[in-house]
Amino acid sequence: MTSHVRVDLGDPAFHANPHPFYARLRREDPVHWVRLPDGTGAWLVTRYEDARHALSDPRLSKQYPAVGLPAVSRHMLAADPPDHTRLRRLVSAAFTARRVEALRPRIEEITAGLLDEMSGGGEVDLIDAFAFPLPIQVICELLGVPAGDRDAFREWTTAIVGGPQPGVDHAGAVLALIAYIQDLLGRRRHQGGDDLLAALLDVREEGDRLSEDELTSMVFLLLIAGHETTVNLIGNGAWLLLSDRQRWERLVAEPSLLPAAIEEMLRFEAPVETATFRIAVTDLTIGDQHVAAGDQVVVGLLAANRDERFPAPDDMVLDRDNNAHLAFGHGIHYCLGAPLARLEGQVAFTRLIERFPDLRLAPEARPDWRPGLLLRGLRELPVRLS
Repeated sequence: MTSHVRVDLGDPAFHANPHPFYARLRREDPVHWVRLPDGTGAWLVTRYEDARHALSDPRLSKQYPAVGLPAVSRHMLAADPPDHTRLRRLVSAAFTARRVEALRPRIEEITAGLLDEMSGGGEVDLIDAFAFPLPIQVICELLGVPAGDRDAFREWTTAIVGGPQPGVDHAGAVLALIAYIQDLLGRRRHQGGDDLLAALLDVREEGDRLSEDELTSMVFLLLIAGHETTVNLIGNGAWLLLSDRQRWERLVAEPSLLPAAIEEMLRFEAPVETATFRIAVTDLTIGDQHVAAGDQVVVGLLAANRDERFPAPDDMVLDRDNNAHLAFGHGIHYCLGAPLARLEGQVAFTRLIERFPDLRLAPEARPDWRPGLLLRGLRELPVRLS
């Protein structure tokens, strides 16, 4: 079907509120040719079932030939089997459920410290004071990154995930982070330790090791994906709760709803808007749309999560059952860090609600979404503590 909807994914008007565009596409042209911010085109997949199938279709490759710097493009998210299988197995050996659960006391401690710091002011930016520093401190401690370097990460990762933008040195940020990681790895080889970075340096599976580019790429991926998505989970979730006072007050009264509420935050305003790009390695059909070999395909996670397969998809239902959202993807590339993100989200909202039950939006608060196609998150969230 040829749609009259024209979607430019780099258009600020689209980015400010993409949901009406996505809803129209799901009805009229669910696999739609769009213009990407870099000027190229791609098929945007917007319906849930199409998205779920595309995420696990081996005919859609994550491995772009001869594209990108090897030092940032040799991780598992940019690989197909058998390379993906090997890389994920190697990293999973260091990123176990036991290691994640063992972080709970430290996450609680970091959260309490941040809330203590917030309590000294009547109004704070919740992104700057809480949503960002919690996950960045957790992932940096998990990897063994020195505390004094974390502010630099915020500057670099903000530039990286937003993509090339006027006035932003995207390429410079990528190169700066690569250089930092390579220097850090060089120093850590002689120091050892009990963190994930040391485990990645030591990990072996059937005599295999991560190459230098694979190791640098994996740390690059973990540093960015390991905190940016959780920043958005906390920030987007707080906005959704505080912009409708009944939601916030219900969770204050019924904190046992938090696990289901966090899944609904992930569905309703997904922290990752689109999955990383795929490329068709052969002709195929997605939904009713023919996709030619060589075409780029973008799976719209934010769009699929509002599909009509969810009852009342445009309502935020805090106790929604059977919430099989796609916020963490699907298939072999399902997010390895999903348990950590959920743990951080549950600790963050549990303690925030306990500590500041009267928290509310500041009068000037408006949803100002960060630029970029990949992630969906707020630049700032001014709140009043009482």
